[in-house]
Amino acid sequence: MVRTTRLVLGIVATRLGMLLVLLALVHAAVAFLPGSGVRGLLGKEASAEQVAATEHQLGLDRPWPLRFVEWLRNLAGGDLGQTLRGVPVVEVLGAKFLNTLLLGGLALILTATVSIVFGSLWALRPRSALARTMASGSTVLIAVPEFVLAAVFALVFAVWLGWLPAVTIPDGAGRPAELSMLVLPTIALAVPQTGWNIRVVHAALVDAGSTPAVHAAELDGLSRGSVLWHTILPTALPAIAMSLATTIGPLLAGTLVVETIFNYPGIGSVLAGSVADRDATLALTVVALAATSIMVVLLAADLLRAWVIQGRR
Repeated sequence: MVRTTRLVLGIVATRLGMLLVLLALVHAAVAFLPGSGVRGLLGKEASAEQVAATEHQLGLDRPWPLRFVEWLRNLAGGDLGQTLRGVPVVEVLGAKFLNTLLLGGLALILTATVSIVFGSLWALRPRSALARTMASGSTVLIAVPEFVLAAVFALVFAVWLGWLPAVTIPDGAGRPAELSMLVLPTIALAVPQTGWNIRVVHAALVDAGSTPAVHAAELDGLSRGSVLWHTILPTALPAIAMSLATTIGPLLAGTLVVETIFNYPGIGSVLAGSVADRDATLALTVVALAATSIMVVLLAADLLRAWVIQGRR
């Protein structure tokens, strides 16, 4: 019990430390970008004295470590701060972050489902035509970037065939007005990640299939499919879960491009605008929300793997 508690605390501390380092690096990167966000806010006609006064008013003339610590303190108190224009960050993000999470979540579910199904079929029938197709096809899927798929999908299914909308129109609450508007962005995000995860699922199942428990189940007369779903898959689950967890990062990164192509109301445009405006508070908040989401999923995968490993001892 004590060993398990220490292991869990160590995992949590490691993930929190990684998150803190990431936020510090992002804050420093935005702070040291050339140019002045205040100059862009006030316009070219503003004098140097006006720019300096505004920077002092906003606290931007202080060393960046102090600003970063203050931002962390405010964040711990539930205050996300304000943009350079004085608008609360909560209002700027609004439903956009939830929209991005929805898009990324749907893409993750699609990736997990397709990867487990086809990876299992590949492991179950290693010499079939499907297995040969998966071996070469998964490599092709990995190599094709999201923006190419998004552009092709929009051209074929929206412009040529007219089956699905090419752009996303938000409703009064800032969400996609129709569910059909989620189809093409979700598939464009999921396809490259599916190629990689099919290979991981296949490799994890093949590795788990060589354990003594599997050989014993086969000697008991159980079918190959029954052994796969009841013995091999649970053994391979930690590796599969970790692969899917690490997929969260590329998925959220891919949304920045896919959202632009499909005019999706997510955080992609917010992040791009905040960096262009040198708005460190807004950029850091967007990165913090995305990084926290990733870390939570990675933490869950770490805890699942630790639980399985402890259960085998």
